[in-house]
Amino acid sequence: ELLVLTYGALVAQLCKDYEKDEDVNTCLDRMGYGIGVRLIDDFLARSAVKKCHSYSETADVIAQVAFKMYLGVTPSVSCSSAAGNEFSLILDKNPLVDFVEELPAERASLCYCNLLCGVIRGALEMVHLAAEVTFLQDRLKGDAVTEIGITFLRKAED
Repeated sequence: ELLVLTYGALVAQLCKDYEKDEDVNTCLDRMGYGIGVRLIDDFLARSAVKKCHSYSETADVIAQVAFKMYLGVTPSVSCSSAAGNEFSLILDKNPLVDFVEELPAERASLCYCNLLCGVIRGALEMVHLAAEVTFLQDRLKGDAVTEIGITFLRKAED
């Protein structure tokens, strides 16, 4: 809840500090990555989930357990590749934007919730799963839903 209440102020300050949206997006991703690296220990201790045996199972745990535990929402999961390594998390409700009506026109390329991508990427890396995580759709940009894409790149070596 504290994150939801203060997140807008964080993004606003980053927008003041950085001229380009791409720099703000990078900073949010980097911050999220650091959070994910640290958050995975708490998640594993509190959730008691067992080792996932497939990318599909991993995506389901992220959506049904992690998002529910930390943000109070449960995104739906869909596989978007025949190889079974690309998934979408579709959020009907995104608590990070509860207090945001729209992005300013001059910030059209800002990825307001990019922190989430970094969190997911950092947490996955700590369990030896390299992944690319990006926003595919964003309600703040006029899309019908908020969609986060996760592409598992390869299983990292121990």
